[in-house]
Amino acid sequence: MSESKSEQRQWENAAAGAIAGFATVAAMHPLDVVRTRFQVNDGRVSNLPSYKNTAHAILTIARLEGLRGLYAGFSPAVLGSTLSWGLYFFFYGRAKQRYSKNGEEKLSPGLHVASAAEAGALVCLCTNPVWLVKTRLQLQTPLHQTRPYSGLYDALRTIMTEEGWTALYKGIVPGLFLQVSHGAVQFTAYEELRKAIVDYKNKKRKQNPDSVDNILNSVDYAILGGSSKVAAILLTYPFQVIRARLQQRPSSDGIPRYMDSWHVVKETFRFEGFRGFYKGITPNLLKNVPASSITFIVYENVLNFLRMGRNHS
Repeated sequence: MSESKSEQRQWENAAAGAIAGFATVAAMHPLDVVRTRFQVNDGRVSNLPSYKNTAHAILTIARLEGLRGLYAGFSPAVLGSTLSWGLYFFFYGRAKQRYSKNGEEKLSPGLHVASAAEAGALVCLCTNPVWLVKTRLQLQTPLHQTRPYSGLYDALRTIMTEEGWTALYKGIVPGLFLQVSHGAVQFTAYEELRKAIVDYKNKKRKQNPDSVDNILNSVDYAILGGSSKVAAILLTYPFQVIRARLQQRPSSDGIPRYMDSWHVVKETFRFEGFRGFYKGITPNLLKNVPASSITFIVYENVLNFLRMGRNHS
């Protein structure tokens, strides 16, 4: 494969990923707000109301804070999701291309893991400031004592002024573990399940020559995206909780709630036990499993559309 075609495929991956990420954010955002608030509510001193479950949290936020509360942090969520998916598929595509020697060799599961891990680390370094702002905006409630951020730009400016630029990378350590492990688990599961479904359908096609030309359809992509996401969430969720707790805004005296990742682990285990590391997992699954299905449906179909356009040009 020529270098120009290889680069074109990488940009197609990035474009498909960005469109897919953007397409999944809006409908699921209230669940993201609920998840973040559950994650940081350690049952001790808190500026957050107490919620019984996901449905109660959504109703309480809607009643006390209105639509604005349910869509707190929406701008950085859209920006972060679009950037993350676009960059992830771009870096992932480049890594796979490099490891397969420009498509000449078949990738092993280990190289799929390496490709996903590499992409996850690069995306985390690029997007951590956006996710930090999103977390803080989602945690702002009428109970807060400090002046609230008015939006994405104001939050970035205030954080830089009050805490310095290094504060934008709070939670980067669990964030790196999360991105690397989550992406590696999800994309490896996706690729291996995809291979199994393709093999199964190919066997059926030999027995039924009248079957459709396209081996995989949108239902297959939905199943692949959703099932691979469940596996990734269950294995990597504690990193999300640790990151969210580290990214909370310091109190009015400037003292952070948690000093570092190890401090979060010790305090969480001491006061909440193992269950503390899975706080908010229900809204997380409700948000991300269907969102991942939609993302992969959009991604695969956009990618097929772009490739068809390239082949016809």
